[in-house]
Amino acid sequence: MSGTSAAVQLRTPDQRLAVRITESALAAEGVMDLPGFHSWFARRRAVDVAEVARIPFDALVGWGSEPGTGDLVHDSGGFFAVRGLSVEIPGAAVPSWTQPIISQPEIGILGILVKEFDGVLHCLMQAKNEPGNHNGVQLSPTVQATRSNYTRVHRGNPVPYVEYFQDTARHQVIADVLQSEQGAWFYHKRNRNIVVEVTEDVKLLDGFCWLTLGQLHGLLGGDDIVNMDSRTVLSCLPFSGADLATVFPLRPRSFGAAVIRSCSDEQGALHTTGEILSWITEAKARAVVRTRTVPLESVEHWHRTSHALSHETGKFFNVIGISVKAGHREITGWTQPVVEPVGVGINAFLVKRIDGVLHALVNARIQPGHLDVVELAPTVQATPGNYAVLPAAARPRFLTEILEADPARIRYDSLLSEEGGRFYHARNRYLVIEADEAYEPEDAADFRWLTLHQLVGLLRHSHYVNVEARSLIACAHSLVGRSDTA
Repeated sequence: MSGTSAAVQLRTPDQRLAVRITESALAAEGVMDLPGFHSWFARRRAVDVAEVARIPFDALVGWGSEPGTGDLVHDSGGFFAVRGLSVEIPGAAVPSWTQPIISQPEIGILGILVKEFDGVLHCLMQAKNEPGNHNGVQLSPTVQATRSNYTRVHRGNPVPYVEYFQDTARHQVIADVLQSEQGAWFYHKRNRNIVVEVTEDVKLLDGFCWLTLGQLHGLLGGDDIVNMDSRTVLSCLPFSGADLATVFPLRPRSFGAAVIRSCSDEQGALHTTGEILSWITEAKARAVVRTRTVPLESVEHWHRTSHALSHETGKFFNVIGISVKAGHREITGWTQPVVEPVGVGINAFLVKRIDGVLHALVNARIQPGHLDVVELAPTVQATPGNYAVLPAAARPRFLTEILEADPARIRYDSLLSEEGGRFYHARNRYLVIEADEAYEPEDAADFRWLTLHQLVGLLRHSHYVNVEARSLIACAHSLVGRSDTA
């Protein structure tokens, strides 16, 4: 591994941090090499095995239907509840509907510890088995815990390393921001995304490992390895700064060079930050969305059996009950309700180079579960099969372009899992597809081309960028340094 470059010493703290993050992103080797990681990870998957089974609702222990509403609630009043939601969006293709939704008002911690080894930043990652993961163990943040978990409502074991994120006074906070969760399945859910740098020795516990950003980026290229919670925290890193393209010169016309220019604050952008903020504010002010929670038993077009709550069309998602037996968690067995999506979704960025700087086409998207209603989303965020039972006008703009994209234009393509603690086998295909530089879409008032450094700037604040777009930002960052595409 290379040490911190001399150029870093001449920069402001923020500039130095951006360079250190980029150095780590370009470091393919760390204190553990990738063959060693894969051997370690295979052992974790063999050892940390959970038995997950579907069960009827009346077999849920500690959970029950609330009298008068039918809401699924926990006896403690903690964790989360499944309630009904009424939505009205006048003028939309679907102007009103009701649905089940997860209500989890408490704010959890998604935290990654970072530390320098031989002058290169490493992230402390956890191999964690979530009951909803279709393949068991995935790489999660150092800490991934709800308030009910880390305050030990379940009377289980303490959450390892959580003290670093509860008391940050002795350490450097690199990122710390409240971010939303899935606006289609959660109601007003937020988590604290936090990255803390330590200089002291940290005891490496069983099931944890140190990886460079470059190694994590390489693993993001595989299916179902880096979990959603890791991706959202990684996206919040201040991976932008002045002169990054100068400090790290790459083959001028390579795709990786366009990515690093997109991360460089001084590089040009199609729209100014002021213009982007005004566009987002106008979209939020223009949106007329009325939401309210309603009794779960009153949601229309949803039918409940002993084992599932499902839409009458068989589309969208189901609410089911599961039992879990796991030997490597704070508690070793429990039951809970989960949301089970129907079908694999697509989350995709169309990108293009504007004067050599990569820009992503983002959508100012209304989602009823978001606290601020409108957040920036991928170019396309959809489960294609759902549109067979929806009006034609509901079909997402650019979905056809994404589904019919020339494979030679695809720069990133992986199947990635969503949060496995509340969702069961929820997977989306994440894509980054490069359009020709001359591409100018029509009828795209709710879309704008943004650079990665503009998106990173927005991620310093809450309620600007949704979780699907945050995952794609992490995926796009993983392409920095890529030299195989001119």
